[in-house]
Amino acid sequence: MSIYEEIRKDHDHHRKLLSQIADTSGDSAARNTAWRTFYCDVKSHAAAEEETFYSKLMSKTWGQDAARHSVHEHQQLDDLMEELNDTDMSSPGWLTKFKQLKHDYEHHMDEEENEVFTRAREVIDGAEVEGYGKRFRARKAEERKLVDEKVADSLED
Repeated sequence: MSIYEEIRKDHDHHRKLLSQIADTSGDSAARNTAWRTFYCDVKSHAAAEEETFYSKLMSKTWGQDAARHSVHEHQQLDDLMEELNDTDMSSPGWLTKFKQLKHDYEHHMDEEENEVFTRAREVIDGAEVEGYGKRFRARKAEERKLVDEKVADSLED
């Protein structure tokens, strides 16, 4: 699969998880499970995306601004996810923050798929990114191990 297909596949999974979480309530097992799955997958996805796709895009003149914008959005989304981790899931504040995250992340995914990918295909030759889908998937697996270790450490504290 191409880098674009790999990222879109993750985005489709993330959209489903966001909807699942939105359909839960309180500090339920369903919400906890869906949130933990979403959190870990998005963290590893974003890191792998920055290491493979955005690093390549930054090497192109047009891509620098788009890549910086998306990386900045990653940071904002990451901050919101960390706030959600520190907030009681049964509180109204959690749901308010989650709705903001859902809105912002859906916007981010749509922007990547509809604008950034289109432009990237124009400025990055297909041969240059051949194999990047595999590279993205491998990097995501490495990042996932790091995220899982961090989560395990924080649960022990």
